[in-house]
Amino acid sequence: MWTVINQVYTTRDSQNAWAHLASDNKWHKIRTGATDGVSNVFVVLTCAKGNGKQAYVVLDAAKNITGAYM
Repeated sequence: MWTVINQVYTTRDSQNAWAHLASDNKWHKIRTGATDGVSNVFVVLTCAKGNGKQAYVVLDAAKNITGAYM
């Protein structure tokens, strides 16, 4: 779904990255399992937020973010 990224959040803990999506006004965790995958999705979401653009976000059945592009 295309959506505005309201906020992004991460911690120093491995693979702990989140995004708050305007489409449903909720926080969603970026699905863990591949360090580079979490980092790459986080970068796309951060770029969308920073530039005021929408991102296309893919969610799994548990509402975790599994992919994103602009």
